[in-house]
Amino acid sequence: MPQYKLPTTPKQAWIVDLITCLFILLFTYAAVSKLADVQNFKTQISQSPLLTPFGAIIMWAIPTIEFIIVGLLLFNKTRMTGLYFSYGLMVIFTMYIIAITRFSTFIPCSCGGILQQMTWNQHLFFNLIFVVLGIISVLIYHPRNTAFPS
Repeated sequence: MPQYKLPTTPKQAWIVDLITCLFILLFTYAAVSKLADVQNFKTQISQSPLLTPFGAIIMWAIPTIEFIIVGLLLFNKTRMTGLYFSYGLMVIFTMYIIAITRFSTFIPCSCGGILQQMTWNQHLFFNLIFVVLGIISVLIYHPRNTAFPS
């Protein structure tokens, strides 16, 4: 199991903590919004040409995954795993937005809360910001090679 290099300066620690808090806020808000209006979320997923076959699974899987990631981010021992999963989930959401806007004529928004008010271009930009934040946090808090002592 890899050991992770903790941020070495107060500035790096502050950056990772800030990014972690942003992911916690984002995923908590998104999951709660979806579950608070689960019927609407289910309807939107069933209207998506890419997600319809998996709608019953996705409507519960996405908020569950978001809550699991929040749980991972809350604890120092699992924070790095949570940051990797945060980055990965944002990449998946971003790829979905690119695919749906390029290849579909009808584009339902299956996001929750105020994110639903964004245009698709705004949503893509928003997601890309979080992808970059995920990359930054992982670069600061990356695995170190334990085979060679430093």
